[in-house]
Amino acid sequence: MTGTTTATRPGGHVPSDAAQGLRRAMVWEERVQRAAHPVVYPAIRGMRRLGPVVRVPGLGVVVSDAATAREVLLDTERFTKVGPGSPAELWTPVLGPSVLLNMEGADHANLRRALSGLFTPRAVRELTGATVGAVLDDLAPRLLAGRHVDLVAQTAAMAGTVICAMTGLPPTDAAVREAMTAAQSVVGLVRLHRRSLTPAQVRHARAVLARLSEPARAAYRDGDESTVPGRMRGLGLTETEAMGAVGAFVLTGTETIQSFVPRLVALAADTGWLDRLLTGDAALRGRAVEEALRITAPTPAMLRSVRADAHVGTVRVRAGDRVVIATISCCRDAGPFDPDTPTSPAVRHLWFGAGPHFCLGMPLAMAQVDAVLDALAPVARAGRALEVTDRAVARGVLIPAYRSLELAAGAAAGPR
Repeated sequence: MTGTTTATRPGGHVPSDAAQGLRRAMVWEERVQRAAHPVVYPAIRGMRRLGPVVRVPGLGVVVSDAATAREVLLDTERFTKVGPGSPAELWTPVLGPSVLLNMEGADHANLRRALSGLFTPRAVRELTGATVGAVLDDLAPRLLAGRHVDLVAQTAAMAGTVICAMTGLPPTDAAVREAMTAAQSVVGLVRLHRRSLTPAQVRHARAVLARLSEPARAAYRDGDESTVPGRMRGLGLTETEAMGAVGAFVLTGTETIQSFVPRLVALAADTGWLDRLLTGDAALRGRAVEEALRITAPTPAMLRSVRADAHVGTVRVRAGDRVVIATISCCRDAGPFDPDTPTSPAVRHLWFGAGPHFCLGMPLAMAQVDAVLDALAPVARAGRALEVTDRAVARGVLIPAYRSLELAAGAAAGPR
């Protein structure tokens, strides 16, 4: 192909026509981010110009460098998820003291080991296959029949169905919608500039989780291992641990998957990667999904509390300080979307954390991503180009997302 080129990460170039699509993709990603956090997002992104580590009064020590961020996440002696400004301040009043989000040391390791059986490759395939088929099976037929599909609504239905499986609810349409709305109402309370929820917000969150936990508690007590709570009992978790785990997975998993899947498809469509994403082999799909995770950074920030006096980069921190890892800057600054170029080891998988707190639910999230892509693949295999025909960004949400993303099967795709 001839024409001018635009440099990307070391070792690769984007042809000028592809560069246009890449610019379009990043314009939309900026809109998604700014709609969610119109003040905090540009402020966080601007801080990296002041240095890789910056102390910001009222917010904390902000880390915008991937290698430094990884050092903090791996150093559990000095930096913890329990303490002032940590995730524990947000979630312990809601979920109790014994969930992975707010534990450290041997207790955390023991609970993580007990839960790991739920997230083996076989377990997540079985859970996803048993729950999302009814939601996704008609996706390609509807598109091939000329209908438009809102991928955000479709992904929300899938995530809600998984919530039902996690809590023991029968996945009726009403139950799926109610579960999704309930989870979103709790996650939407969190703001980066606030270190804890208000008493009224805690009461609301507890009431929501109590409603969602009723069937989970019953399923746990029945010991039915066809349900997730029943399997938790079989794995040796106490009822309190099982209910805390259910609540944590509901709150942390729903918004992330609903945000990422539509953004993945939009990013791939804008950059000309969508046909390859849907028809390529597993290795190519894996590279494209991982690269989209890096660009979208579905966990835009991570929090740690300083346990003992230390340095973060060149900044001196003391016990009780708050560290804000700006995951969006750490990941985005590694370069533009380019699945053909290897990701720096410092950045790889950083959006899921690092060390003992690496996201336990990652295999389930990836299984859901694969389920949606598998459901869309027949459109591409039929020689039809899958197109984004309309989209709108979500405002005032914790995890940046599209409010709607309309897809249609267009004309036959060109030669691959």
